Amino acid sequence: MSKRHLFPSLDGLVPKALRGIVASNARLNLDEANKVVYDSEAPRSNVSIVSGGGSGHEPAWAGYVGTNLLAAAVMGDVFASPSTKQILAAVESVPSDKGTLLVITNYTGDCLHFGLAAEKTKAKGNPCKMLICGDDVSIGKKGGSLVGRRGLAGQIGVLKVLGAAAAQGATLDELYDFGSAFANSIVSISATLDHCHVPGRTEHGALAEDELELGTGPHNEPGYWKLSPAPSAEGLVQQILKYCLDETDPERSYVKFNPGDETVLLVSNFGGISNLELGGLVDEILQQLLKDWNMEPVRVYSGCLETSLNAPAFSVSIINITAAAANSTYTVDQIKGFFDTRTDTAWEAVAGYQSYPRRRKRSEQVVPPPKEIRRTVDDSTDLKIDPALLESMIKSACNAVSAAEPDLTKWDTVMGDGDCGLTLQTGANALLDALTTKQVAANGSVVEVLNELEDIVEGKMGGTLGGILGIFFVALRTALQENIGLAKEVGVPALWGKALSKAISHLRQYTSAKVGDRTVMDTLIPFAMAMEEGKSFEQSVAAAVKGSEGTKKLKPKLGRATYVGVGADNNKELPPDPGAWGAMVGLQGLLSAV
Repeated sequence: MSKRHLFPSLDGLVPKALRGIVASNARLNLDEANKVVYDSEAPRSNVSIVSGGGSGHEPAWAGYVGTNLLAAAVMGDVFASPSTKQILAAVESVPSDKGTLLVITNYTGDCLHFGLAAEKTKAKGNPCKMLICGDDVSIGKKGGSLVGRRGLAGQIGVLKVLGAAAAQGATLDELYDFGSAFANSIVSISATLDHCHVPGRTEHGALAEDELELGTGPHNEPGYWKLSPAPSAEGLVQQILKYCLDETDPERSYVKFNPGDETVLLVSNFGGISNLELGGLVDEILQQLLKDWNMEPVRVYSGCLETSLNAPAFSVSIINITAAAANSTYTVDQIKGFFDTRTDTAWEAVAGYQSYPRRRKRSEQVVPPPKEIRRTVDDSTDLKIDPALLESMIKSACNAVSAAEPDLTKWDTVMGDGDCGLTLQTGANALLDALTTKQVAANGSVVEVLNELEDIVEGKMGGTLGGILGIFFVALRTALQENIGLAKEVGVPALWGKALSKAISHLRQYTSAKVGDRTVMDTLIPFAMAMEEGKSFEQSVAAAVKGSEGTKKLKPKLGRATYVGVGADNNKELPPDPGAWGAMVGLQGLLSAV
């Protein structure tokens, strides 16, 4: 886990962060001395919902202050409860004719300070209640018999529905009763790949490469279980859902889920999980919920709901809104409406648009690919060679490219974005697969192989290199068919020379890259020129090798590598251009099979 931070210590960081948060909403005010963010236009006619806790969980809780959500939030230092004085300042910043509801997660410091603030508020004659939310199932009923369940991101769901209900005029008692029923209908658990690092601290917990913790808290607390070796994503989700939903577990069966109950899924990023992986995680959860638990949530929210600084961790919360409705005065449809109520807060970053015109099932949203239409090849414009030789050349070239992937990825990581090796390997593996599944070389048809390459590049190989190769193969196939007569007139090598020359000429319409620019063209152009000049295939491949080797001495002029500093020593040898090298390796593979 990286110890590097933009701010080397916590000194002054929390107030600075709060100033940044209020800058995005003109309605918000900041009482910097008390670390209170409040809605300057919070209506007195509504119950004021106030929440808070330690900093480090952003956007919780200051990020949720605004229309139809919190009236105010009060922040402590990182992972520390705000003081009673701070909380009272938050309550007084949003006076209400109907009273104040304090909604907090179940942590000792929060319970004590918010509790005392509630008592002091009531002592002044102002109605006030405190709702404590606990949704973590990891510790179990015996372990948590005295303190109750720990609070995780399920509380953000509580805040969302209470804020919307308060905006519709609910009374303090109605909100407290509804919030209690709703909070008691949530099961949550978290998992972490490593612990977060607090700016300025030199010591922090760390997990080994093959370890994962399940049942962690949002303040760097160790997990309830340490799993080693770490399970796969699929295996981890399986365990998470079992702990949340298995009603035969006497320790963790906090909420009963009956067939047909409507549910809401919250997946909270603790701050260090990439959005790419978070999306994959959400999909895996939804797949397993449907397959193993016959459950398809009616609302799905994922993102940074309640974080833990930069922890590569997440929590999963499942809310049974049917059960919540059964124990409150609100219906399931009203609760869904509360979730759908728009705000001007950080909630909108995860809200999506889930209700209009209707919530569709995932089976409707994920559509099958269009049916593939196999292109026919006109024999009169095709180049045929021995099928066994064609297959052997393809296998040799693809295996050579695939074997080069580690080096290509390493070099591209140094000079580019690191995708070149995997892009070429993906294409090579797809072509190898087509030899078996589609028998593309069975007739010895070069045009059929080029058609397949065209489809592979367009469908599976992205990035700049995929675009260049796509144009090249299309142009090569077209030029080969248009000039097929040359094969009989002056021979097959001359046909290849003409076709390659035309393909390069066509490619130059889309890229300004030339020999010396340190790109794949440093391989393709010398190879095509040698073939056009009537040199042998072996000599032409040698020209391609020389061109790719030459990229070690070239400064990048095009592509992402141009943004990478190569240092003051222009004579220093660099890694070869990975695109040029990959193309050269493929050509050498073709040659070795001849």
